[in-house]
Amino acid sequence: MLDPLSDILTRLTLNGTLYFRTSFTPPWGVAVPEYENVARFHFAHRGDCRVRIKPTDTLVTLAQGDLIIIPHGAAHDLISGRETQSAVLPLDTVLERSGYSGRGVLVHGGNDDDRETQLICGHFSLAPRASHMLFDQLPDHILIRNYGESAGRWMDSSLRLIADEAGQDQFGGDLIAQKISEVLFVQALRTFIETDAAAHVGLAGFADPHISRALAAFHRDPGETWTVEGLARAAGQSRTGFAVHFSKTMGLAPMEYLTQWRMQIAQQDLIARTKPITDIARDVGYASNSAFARVFKRETGQSPAAFRNEHTPGHGKRLN
Repeated sequence: MLDPLSDILTRLTLNGTLYFRTSFTPPWGVAVPEYENVARFHFAHRGDCRVRIKPTDTLVTLAQGDLIIIPHGAAHDLISGRETQSAVLPLDTVLERSGYSGRGVLVHGGNDDDRETQLICGHFSLAPRASHMLFDQLPDHILIRNYGESAGRWMDSSLRLIADEAGQDQFGGDLIAQKISEVLFVQALRTFIETDAAAHVGLAGFADPHISRALAAFHRDPGETWTVEGLARAAGQSRTGFAVHFSKTMGLAPMEYLTQWRMQIAQQDLIARTKPITDIARDVGYASNSAFARVFKRETGQSPAAFRNEHTPGHGKRLN
């Protein structure tokens, strides 16, 4: 059985991708373009830099050992500590000028070798059409200072292993680095939820001792015939107290959350085309196809069959 965070990331198919390990020497600056449906990350393995997140013009200093995650794929600039915006070049230009082939280290910048910045850069993506309020409500950036030490000795060792494996021509090296980077993201989300989520409506419930118990019970068995009373019992609260508390911390009513997640599970199963619609309906708590179809159409604007046909054209046998 999975806890809520593990359930969400597993069902929505978290995938980590490492772009490169860098060797940047001043003067340098890189403009990273916007990219939809991904969370980008940069870990300062050695040295430091500044990160300017363009939509909000937020400027963050990334010191050695720090990790920054940009959850919504916003455009941002990576800038060496002393340089101005004039030093920034588009990422494609940097890749072209450096002759970077996708293997080894991305080398870029001037001749100030004493101030080398080594970054481990990549992104995390979810399955097509994957969505959850846990991601939607994240701020424009998550900064975790001295990440290796704050997450524990095992993470410090893991980050060193990513740096060693990233882009190297060794059997299985890319897969090792990718999987460890996924662990990095999960650990970073957990750290954020435990330390900062209480200030964010929609995330606070995951850190709340009562609401988190109800969420855990539901995510363990989303096909159960859940009611507000049943969730309140799991949370250890009265029905009214739980309903008010849930709405305050999560920004929506308990049954709204259940419905949204059930429909997200259904969408992923419909796209995967591994189950008949009848089985999908049962798995997300509906006794009949008609009841499931009514809710699904209300939430997505399409019938389950139409959704499956639109989002998986030409794939496999029809499963109704």
